[in-house]
Amino acid sequence: MVRHIKRREFVAIGGAAGIAGFAGCIGEDAVDEENGENGDDEENGDDEDLEDADPDGGEVISWLAGGTGGTYYPLSGDFKSIVEEHTPHGLQVQSTGASTENVGSLHREEAEFGLIQNDIAYFAYHGTGLEELEGEAMENIRGVATLYPETIHVITQADSGIETVEDLEGATINTGDSGSGTQVNALQILESAGIDDFDEMNSDFDSAADQIRDGDVDAAFVVGGWPVGSIEELATTDDISLVEISGDIRDSAMDEAEWFAEDTIPEGTYEDVDEDVETISVQAMIATHEAVDEGIVEEITEAIFENTDGVTQKEEFIDVESAQDGMPIDLHPGAEAYFG
Repeated sequence: MVRHIKRREFVAIGGAAGIAGFAGCIGEDAVDEENGENGDDEENGDDEDLEDADPDGGEVISWLAGGTGGTYYPLSGDFKSIVEEHTPHGLQVQSTGASTENVGSLHREEAEFGLIQNDIAYFAYHGTGLEELEGEAMENIRGVATLYPETIHVITQADSGIETVEDLEGATINTGDSGSGTQVNALQILESAGIDDFDEMNSDFDSAADQIRDGDVDAAFVVGGWPVGSIEELATTDDISLVEISGDIRDSAMDEAEWFAEDTIPEGTYEDVDEDVETISVQAMIATHEAVDEGIVEEITEAIFENTDGVTQKEEFIDVESAQDGMPIDLHPGAEAYFG
């Protein structure tokens, strides 16, 4: 479905995008994406329903990831292997819509851990930043650790003629799944660039890549740790270009949203992208909720950060020394016990 957007609608739509997933805290599960794509939700269980993982008294712990085309899902698979090797616990990794869906599930205490963007964590915890969240603070969610930059990619065909964010005026743009962190970020950036109107489409990352390939959209926003699988695959079959977010537009976006940070997609990350691309990023983080046992949180955190050699996704960023950089919410006591 295509929606034609005027500038005056940005604030309302941006808020609605964020709240679409958060609304799950009082109703049905939402659909988000981050690094991702829509996944099939599995049934989550509360802490008291956890099953024994083995005769040594471990638990089966519910861990919310993201879609299979992004970074959250394979990274969560790495964490599962580490936790099951170094603790008595089992990790049940679930494919989900990612950030917005995950934070709502954590708020409802339907899972024990989840990966989310730090900006979405901030919005949820404080019940602010988006008009529709005022007074709806999710104060039971807690931080564990930040992990790596989630880089904002703006993708287009190499021959599209789109070289700057300003060139998106009047374009057809996939801003990510409706209600996703990606959509919120995309609308913030477009507003910072002064884009007055455009046609908006919404889908997961894999579908966005197909739309670029087929010429159904002029550009697409994807938020994920580079290299993002769906973009890698697209670049092997089609000539693509990545649009810079730099200069005054980057400065304006960072001034208006404190969770954005400068970032660079290195040359060679994607086929035929042979120059560094300046952009901005948010942070991926592990979140939990206050009802999760302190000992379990400490064990899981210690296992991950003492065995980062078992991580195959974004391993160059995941380190105990940087694990609290950009943390936007209160830490869980179990994480505090480990990080000291």
